[in-house]
Amino acid sequence: MSLSCARRVGRVLYVISVASREQVRAWRPDVPGVAEVFHARFVDHVYPLHTHDTWTVLIVDTGAVRYDLDHDEHGVLGSTVALLPPHVPHNGRSATGGEFRKRVLYLEPDQIDTDLIGRAVDRPEVIDASLFARLSGIHRALAEPGEEFEAESLLSLVRERVEQHLRRMPPADPVRDAEMARRLRELLDTRISDGICLTEASRLLQAHPTHLVRSFGREFGLPPHRYLTGRRIDRARRLLLAGQPAAEVATAVGFHDQPHLTRHFKRVLGVTPGAYARGTS
Repeated sequence: MSLSCARRVGRVLYVISVASREQVRAWRPDVPGVAEVFHARFVDHVYPLHTHDTWTVLIVDTGAVRYDLDHDEHGVLGSTVALLPPHVPHNGRSATGGEFRKRVLYLEPDQIDTDLIGRAVDRPEVIDASLFARLSGIHRALAEPGEEFEAESLLSLVRERVEQHLRRMPPADPVRDAEMARRLRELLDTRISDGICLTEASRLLQAHPTHLVRSFGREFGLPPHRYLTGRRIDRARRLLLAGQPAAEVATAVGFHDQPHLTRHFKRVLGVTPGAYARGTS
């Protein structure tokens, strides 16, 4: 027995396929540079030799994956991250004969320097718990509507970390830029309801996206997406106490919908918007 379905949310297409032993979910998020997100549980499936026109950034949550890249054998498990470059043939299957669960970001070719393709072919595995955690954070953010800004911010750090590994460079020394952090905060304050993507902020402030994220975090102690969420929560609190319905408040302050508001509101304040407005917990 098998079941497959597709549904569209905004401009994002979700595809879910469920069979007796295999499960797949894939979608294209509204995040610049991300061509596709792919989550899968496989037991019997064996990938034949194939290529992509994107970078494949693969992490495995359960089990282990064995694959051949350009005729050399490799594997992924634990906190290992696999970086498979565009147009290089590879296959894939369970390394143990049991199930494996994987999450994949397919990044547009220009997201990582094409001069590094040869290095990725030679050494596609990166053992880096910090990189793994950031990739997991991107996947969590992309699975929730309205969290594209967080995913884009994390992606800028992931790209930097990946290129450092491929170039065999040590992590960059922290560089403070209080003025740029202040300018980004002022920009976010003007876009609380409308929101802004990191790419647009980078263009307006004429600064690299990664520099914006790092400068903001070092100056204010939290990433820009979390600052914006906090400002939206503050504004939502005032509107709720003024008697405005939660559904109207959600869209007024820039959240995707009422459940999106509720999720963040409860995480920050420990109660739902309705309970807060009523003065009860």
